[in-house]
Amino acid sequence: MNQSKRRRLRDRSSATATLINEGCTITGSIRGKGDFLVVGEIDGDCDVAGSVTLAQDGVWRGMIKADTIIISGQVEGDIVAAGKVEISASAKIVGTVAGEAIAVAEGAVVDGTMSTSGQADPVTFVEKRKNGG
Repeated sequence: MNQSKRRRLRDRSSATATLINEGCTITGSIRGKGDFLVVGEIDGDCDVAGSVTLAQDGVWRGMIKADTIIISGQVEGDIVAAGKVEISASAKIVGTVAGEAIAVAEGAVVDGTMSTSGQADPVTFVEKRKNGG
């Protein structure tokens, strides 16, 4: 298998992401192109042509729609990826998760349904990073 396909989404990201830092709260919609890293709080929906990463301390209330999505924090709402979704061990999700492929770390909590449009079943992995994010 090609090494780039085996690497996790987080490890492949090369572009500089737009940072929504700890202590910052955004209320409303986020739309645009590019990569977003959320360590703070979002109350609203997003539709992004790019990736969205919700860090371990991040909180999102609303729908997340993007090309690829990495969740290490808390989500109350639906997650819809055109591509892959990676759910880290520290993630807590209440809502539906949908994507081409879904990787779920041991210890993650998903209270809702998961559906994939590519692979038949969700993929499970063991988080090897100490901080999970």
